[in-house]
Amino acid sequence: MKIKFKHMAFLAILPLLGGVSGCQTDEYELGALVAPTGLNVTHQIVGATADDPAGDGTGVVSFSASASEAITFKFDFGDGRDFVMSADGTVDHQFTKPGVNTYYVTVQAIGTGGLSSSKTMAIEVFSSFTDDEAVQFLTAGSEKTWYWAADQVGHLGLGPNDMAYEGGEHTFAAWYRSAVWEKAESTLYQCEFVFRLNGSEMTFEQVNPAGEAFVQGIYAAELGLGDEGSHPFDIAGVKNVSLSPSSSIATVDGGYRGTTMSFSNGGFMGFYAGTSTYEIISVSENQLTVRCVQANNPLFAWYHTFSAVQPVQ
Repeated sequence: MKIKFKHMAFLAILPLLGGVSGCQTDEYELGALVAPTGLNVTHQIVGATADDPAGDGTGVVSFSASASEAITFKFDFGDGRDFVMSADGTVDHQFTKPGVNTYYVTVQAIGTGGLSSSKTMAIEVFSSFTDDEAVQFLTAGSEKTWYWAADQVGHLGLGPNDMAYEGGEHTFAAWYRSAVWEKAESTLYQCEFVFRLNGSEMTFEQVNPAGEAFVQGIYAAELGLGDEGSHPFDIAGVKNVSLSPSSSIATVDGGYRGTTMSFSNGGFMGFYAGTSTYEIISVSENQLTVRCVQANNPLFAWYHTFSAVQPVQ
């Protein structure tokens, strides 16, 4: 009865509210909707010469785009990696497929109201980076499944991604190391991570029968999910995996492997921190340890350890 009374009371005052609001007229002007014109895109392949037009093997290409009436630019590099937005039209991108490969890069100039114009170009880029041993460990040459190493202390950890910290703390989980089976109340440990090798292409798939991901606290709040923990999340789909040389100071100072692993289309490894890029600290036949930087707080570096053998509690 109390709920019905509240509803009836609210309905009773609606005419009054309507009378008050009817005295005021809000006007909004969106302005002219104009599609960008004169889109111009240039690129420079790092190390390109007359003899080696595809570059020096780093795979890095610098792009610059400009257009009249453009608010921002969207770059799709045609290599299976996520697109990149750039307000000033400049971006550096590293192509990682070994050898000389042709990529069809599409640049979109976006104006008011989402109106846009685009241009596609074909470029040939040479990448000499390979880590065949890491690929073998990750896939066993065909297919391999990895699990959270929940029976190990520190299988999930947090440390600073900041050189202001002394003692090498930017290279390890100096702030927090999880206890054994610490997240057992969540569905985190139900995750399985499947790496497959198809010819020269490596793919990744995250599987969790609960259809959930463990969402880091800041992101859980931003996404309106509540507290940190397991939440329904779209984890479906096979992602492309690309390997590239690591360049962070943590890799150098920490003596990491020197290989960075990136997933396409927003792929991630069970713990959502807004990133699809992981530095491989070490990998062997039975264990994989990685480091990733939280996208919305780059001072946070998360550490994950996975096992090729599913632990039993």
